[in-house]
Amino acid sequence: MNFIEELRWRGMIHDITPGLEEKLAASMISGYVGFDPTGKSLHIGHMIPIMLLMHLQRSGHKPIALVGGGTGMIGDPSGKSSERNLLSIEAVAENAEGIRGQLEKFLGFNGSPNSAEMVNNHDWLSKVGLLEFLRDVGKHITVNYMVSKDSVKGRWDQGISFTEFSYQLLQAYDFCQLYKDKNCILQIGGSDQWGNITTGTELVRRKISGDAFALTCPLLTRSDGKKFGKSEGGESVWLDPKMTSPYKFYQYWLNCTDEDAPKLLRFFTLMDQGEIAALEELHANAPHERVMQNALAKDVTTRVHSVQDCQKAVDASEILFGKGSTETLKSLSEDDFLSLFDGVPQCQIPRTELDAGIQIVDLVSEKGSLFPSKGEARRMISQGGLSVNKTKIDDPAFTVCPQMLLNDKYLLFQKGKKGYFIIRVA
Repeated sequence: MNFIEELRWRGMIHDITPGLEEKLAASMISGYVGFDPTGKSLHIGHMIPIMLLMHLQRSGHKPIALVGGGTGMIGDPSGKSSERNLLSIEAVAENAEGIRGQLEKFLGFNGSPNSAEMVNNHDWLSKVGLLEFLRDVGKHITVNYMVSKDSVKGRWDQGISFTEFSYQLLQAYDFCQLYKDKNCILQIGGSDQWGNITTGTELVRRKISGDAFALTCPLLTRSDGKKFGKSEGGESVWLDPKMTSPYKFYQYWLNCTDEDAPKLLRFFTLMDQGEIAALEELHANAPHERVMQNALAKDVTTRVHSVQDCQKAVDASEILFGKGSTETLKSLSEDDFLSLFDGVPQCQIPRTELDAGIQIVDLVSEKGSLFPSKGEARRMISQGGLSVNKTKIDDPAFTVCPQMLLNDKYLLFQKGKKGYFIIRVA
């Protein structure tokens, strides 16, 4: 597979330094992406550079994931409007440890010649003294050159600390170190990283007379202009299932627009041109079936989580369309249950009223106000038009008991096909 051609048809190249294609064609090369370990998990915005490393490895080249255990203690000013809080050494190390497990779902750490490798820049940055750094690195890059970078210019008016100003030199030093130790000639990142990356190529040229290269990917935005990777509530969508459940993760992709789906399929899946073109054609013929969104959500959720987690998310989604079972409903976490039925009318009753059991007619009319009268409740129940926790009830004398509670506090009623109502037991 030709790495550059693959990225071109996917629309994943923003800038590239001259000569890289020839280097890639001549022999196996090593390329790296830096990951900032200031969070406990990577989020879906990080998946773009991860996918770039995947394509690099699939093309026969060696991917290196650099975890910024050292630079993460400083903070990259690129795209940031204010100074970031500095983390402790212990917190950064803990975050860095969690990243490898997430990367292993994308990259092959298998011992082959182009096996993925993970490095931590704390290993070398922590050993460099200030005088040594100023003498061996600082003298090669002028302040004029550094100030011209967008990451600095964007912060110039409101101020930038020397700490963050020095970040591009530290990142450039990383590139030099990997060039010398790992024969790594390529750094990959988002388009907002172009300034930092090219400072690295320049330092490699000036300090050790080497040829280093840069490749950046466009920053992804949604068709509505909003930043990609945030939920409607403004929350990040994380790869860690404890921070974003597989159900919420699946729903994020499933709910993308028709305009965004073709680009997301190209960026976040390994489907080839023919497969994506076929999905686009199917979608054009039957947009209501949302085949692109379904294929995207299943592919990405399976890769990040598992086949089982993806199927659970699919099953949970089908609950809204009347296809889910009682067992599926019981398997949902409280967070997923509330997300699934967000906006559904609710009422609350005290636990003591349910402990002895309540006849369903009383519960849905007097307590829950789902029906205006007991007579109407009896008629609907007798006709099979009411379900509790996805189980149809046809006996007006049926008694609801505490053992039926979901997550020990909820009862889900369904009146007709889509008339959902939740009773919360406090």
